[in-house]
Amino acid sequence: MAETLANWFVENLSGTLSREIIVFIVSLLPILELRGGIIAGFAMGMEWLPTFIIAYIGNLLPIPFILLFIRFIFKVLRKTPLRGVVEWCERKADSKSEQIRKYAYLGVYLFVAIPLPGTGAWMGALIAALLNMDPKKTFPVICIGVLTAGIIVSVLSFGVLGSIF
Repeated sequence: MAETLANWFVENLSGTLSREIIVFIVSLLPILELRGGIIAGFAMGMEWLPTFIIAYIGNLLPIPFILLFIRFIFKVLRKTPLRGVVEWCERKADSKSEQIRKYAYLGVYLFVAIPLPGTGAWMGALIAALLNMDPKKTFPVICIGVLTAGIIVSVLSFGVLGSIF
């Protein structure tokens, strides 16, 4: 799914925006995040290191805001017609929170680092925030998790290991 969405952005924004901006935008978005940004960069023929750096920064940019403000935002949105969206997000986060509940910060790291559908920095930050985990401790853990996920996706997308060895 991430590959299909990333390719949609590449096809529809190429020629309008620079490759770097496309990677950055894709990496900012939930669901796609860093994985989608790296896939988009690969699809556009970018070098792996600039793609990785741009996707990493793009993926991490929204995370402090999620960690610090999502509970307040959800509280406000619960009083609007978007209440159903908030409840859906909370149910989704709760359904994926077992690993984080059990292992705390190590669970956050593993949840973010292993690039599987439904995992990533956005959902990891949402779960951590809803579990009232300390944002000052959670953010560095998410940074390391995104770094790990980025390395895994880069190896798979760009064949970085093959070029190193």
